[in-house]
Amino acid sequence: MTRKFLIAALIATTATALPVLTTSAMANHHNEKVMVGGAEMLPSRTIVENAVNSADHTTLVAAVKAAGLVDTLNSAGPFTVFAPTNAAFAKLPAGTVDTLLKPENKATLAKVLTYHVVAGKVLAADVLGLIKAGNGSAKITTVAGGTLTASLMGDKVMLTDEKGGMAHVTQADVMQKNGVIHVTDAVSLPN
Repeated sequence: MTRKFLIAALIATTATALPVLTTSAMANHHNEKVMVGGAEMLPSRTIVENAVNSADHTTLVAAVKAAGLVDTLNSAGPFTVFAPTNAAFAKLPAGTVDTLLKPENKATLAKVLTYHVVAGKVLAADVLGLIKAGNGSAKITTVAGGTLTASLMGDKVMLTDEKGGMAHVTQADVMQKNGVIHVTDAVSLPN
């Protein structure tokens, strides 16, 4: 892929609208302020340093802390995080989040969270390229060792987890010092 193509494939983001990872809504947002959950995401901060400021990711941050993953997600990386919102966690069956946050479930929680993490910096253009190269879908291996399957639903990127659940990328290419975040509307679950 050429640099020009990669730049053209970045998703435009603004404070008032959360664009999705699409094939049609492409623009260069490299120099624009990127807002997530009402907070500016600074590319000079780590994934955790930015996430703690997002009002939309308080459940994710609490889970990262409970799973003991703060140091990992503050390290050099790079990492790609498919970051479910509070609303995404709220879609889980009643009591699921509270159960996962209990100390005795730390290993299970860590598995669920690392299922949302990919080693390396995988940008929107990379995901779209993988989908195209895979004739409509791409298998993405997560840090947990599981697989997310990326495909397009219309012009939106959809992630299908190992249990058949679907999450859509609602905001892509939120650059971090140690990687990139793609906001999702559902929690992906490993086998």
